[in-house]
Amino acid sequence: MKKWDDATLKRWKEDPNNWKCGGLFYYNPEDPRLFPPKPIEWMGWTFNFANPKSVIAFVVIVGIVLGLIALI
Repeated sequence: MKKWDDATLKRWKEDPNNWKCGGLFYYNPEDPRLFPPKPIEWMGWTFNFANPKSVIAFVVIVGIVLGLIALI
């Protein structure tokens, strides 16, 4: 896997075209990361919905949460 430099990662994060629905969803096919940081870093990370592995991780996490709720 290619290691991206900090300038490229910063440019991707700050590019408004990579953030959909008012910054709610991150979608950048060039970015290989599953969990890139949110625009405001103290808020944590988000999913890169352009990465199929990230979408699978999202579905699995949501499925686990819904499964646990169903058990209650």
